[in-house]
Amino acid sequence: MLEKIHQHIVSELNQGAKTDTIFVITAIVFNLIVLGVNSGVAGSATNQDTYSAVNDVVLIVFVVLLIFVNIISVTALTVGKQTRHKLLNGLLAMYSDNEVDKYYDTSLLTNYDKRYTLFTGVILCLAATAVVVPLIIRFV
Repeated sequence: MLEKIHQHIVSELNQGAKTDTIFVITAIVFNLIVLGVNSGVAGSATNQDTYSAVNDVVLIVFVVLLIFVNIISVTALTVGKQTRHKLLNGLLAMYSDNEVDKYYDTSLLTNYDKRYTLFTGVILCLAATAVVVPLIIRFV
């Protein structure tokens, strides 16, 4: 029975890692796309000959979508971090009960938490860049 529980927990950890990867990649790619699109839109909005309020509306819509996508991604990473922490604590308890816990360094939990924090930082930095750069192009 313990082996099945162990397999289930490991399976959940693997599924969580895949899901987290999807959210990270989606957020990064979306942020880069929005950066490119909004920079182009902002650049054309600065030209007085071709200015249209549509450009500013498109810029605003993409910024709002960018905020939503990043909130969803960061929330998903936070949930993934909490889930991984709970699952790993369960594994550690199982290892301790079976006196094999010496083979798993508990400092890995801290490293996993740091990794999630770094992923979140990358996403937020790209999101800020995707908002600030087009605004600088548009208004400066």
